[in-house]
Amino acid sequence: MMTKTFCVCLSLMFLVFCAACARDLVSARMTEPEAYTHIYEAKEKHVLRAIAAVLKEKKIGENVAIDAKNHRVDSDYVVDGDWRTKTSARTKQLNWKECEVRLTVITEKKTDGGWEMRRLLGKSQYENFFSVIELKIYEEMSNVR
Repeated sequence: MMTKTFCVCLSLMFLVFCAACARDLVSARMTEPEAYTHIYEAKEKHVLRAIAAVLKEKKIGENVAIDAKNHRVDSDYVVDGDWRTKTSARTKQLNWKECEVRLTVITEKKTDGGWEMRRLLGKSQYENFFSVIELKIYEEMSNVR
């Protein structure tokens, strides 16, 4: 009797563990990219320059381009083996001293069916990214042009 109870409990624990792992595998694939927002106390031109500088410095994107007219910074894909990454940031001047940034990092893995979007960055990585951008904004504001 004790052996049957033990086997049932062990089987149930194994099924729960497998279900938890399967949920994580499914959530790694995405159909549309995640975007996080952050608000900075700076003019839009400084924010755009800072984002472009961070992307170039960290090598997160190639051919980083600032499009001030459309309020965005875009990069081309950086390919590394079976993975490629592209970054896009949109800005919006909220008032005379605040600017909102919507950041999207698209990561794709090469599969037999083509490129599949994957989630590699979590909220904490985006927060670190925003902190680096903030430091770069202060550098941009201190540069006299």
